[in-house]
Amino acid sequence: MLVLKFGGTSLGNAERIKNVAEIVRTHKNCVVVCSAMAGVTNALEIVNSCWEQDDHSGALENLDIIQNMFDALCRELFYEQGTINENCMEAMEMFAPVRKLLESPFNIQLTGKILSLGELVTSRIINNYLLSTGTDSSYVNALKLIQLNEQEEPDLNDIAQKIEETGSFREPGIYITQGFICTDLHGNVTNLKRGGSDYTATLLGAALNASLIEIWTDIDGLHNNDPRYVENTTPIRDLSFAEASELAYFGAKILHPSCVWPAREQNIPIQLKNTLDPDASGTRIQTGFNSNGVKAIAAKDNITVLRITSGRMFNAYGFLHKLFQVFDEFKIPVDVVTTSEVSVSVTIEHTHSLAALVSRLQSLGRVSVENDRSIICVVGNIQDHLAEIMQAVKQFKTDMVSLGASSNNVTLVVPGNQKVEALQALHNLVSLHTVNQQELWIQLQA
Repeated sequence: MLVLKFGGTSLGNAERIKNVAEIVRTHKNCVVVCSAMAGVTNALEIVNSCWEQDDHSGALENLDIIQNMFDALCRELFYEQGTINENCMEAMEMFAPVRKLLESPFNIQLTGKILSLGELVTSRIINNYLLSTGTDSSYVNALKLIQLNEQEEPDLNDIAQKIEETGSFREPGIYITQGFICTDLHGNVTNLKRGGSDYTATLLGAALNASLIEIWTDIDGLHNNDPRYVENTTPIRDLSFAEASELAYFGAKILHPSCVWPAREQNIPIQLKNTLDPDASGTRIQTGFNSNGVKAIAAKDNITVLRITSGRMFNAYGFLHKLFQVFDEFKIPVDVVTTSEVSVSVTIEHTHSLAALVSRLQSLGRVSVENDRSIICVVGNIQDHLAEIMQAVKQFKTDMVSLGASSNNVTLVVPGNQKVEALQALHNLVSLHTVNQQELWIQLQA
């Protein structure tokens, strides 16, 4: 069993969906995880925002625009008028409950139903297209399989149990399902946050003990730097699970930050592929690949640095426990930590309760706040190359430096307005090491 995930841009129009269908047809036994067609989730968020503001007519007007997008897709995708009409009618029937919902008062617990519509309709149309072209496929509703627990996280054992109870994927074949969407502990429709289709794919892959999980996007795998800011980046052929986790968490947009661990738990390789160039090698993520030098760089923006200084910390046990208990109370995750004898520096991304958090932390010591920072994460065999990395960024104001416990990454915190220049400065170093990695990869293939 294989799991194939296709992102919104890969499903962005009729031509791209036809390309995806060609890829799917090459497999006899696979689960296809579909994102919403490109642009649909953003449009549904506008619908939800109008509903929240009691602009019912605006919400319905925007919903009509989205339905028209799907009607246009059906006219381009299907050949016979009768099939076009059937699919447009089926889409209209799927839109009807949301249309009725938008006429009622806003209910935050029901917003998930609105945001799930894109994945449900897109996957239904894709399944119908495969059937219309002679490919036998089955439609599976992911809402029946993936449910969040009390910690608002999916549980692999629960997913495996639901797959068994529903009989989903029991027989060999092609199955079409949805990424991103799930239910909460109370059965309300919710989601795995932006980019969550990757997460769905690896969760299902792990629960099914798949042989391979393929993540299909519109780029040739994960690049060794951010191509939006740096020229001449190149795809990475191989990454370890640990390296991929670090890059995803610290800003690599091609992967959802949580998606690596389910595959890692079951030791299932992940292959990043390009729907626009299916023959390209892409990036393979697996266990056991040994890095040789600096491999890749990623960056995360909108970071806040908090520095807590206290003389009570000196030679005192329990101080760090009290400190992180505060972050636990506010449910704010910490990205990077550095400590000295009398101070602790941490970075956070979520600042929705910053004033209250700082006030609470002041009971432990003096607190300073630095906004508009960026985290730059460098992964690979870092231990032997830390001096080279620091030399490359010596001209920049480095607020924090943290070496990962496994020595496969170092994180640097710099002012946000210096991020792009720092990425470019580090790229010469990573390019040199990339050449060495490619030579190693060729040797391993020989």
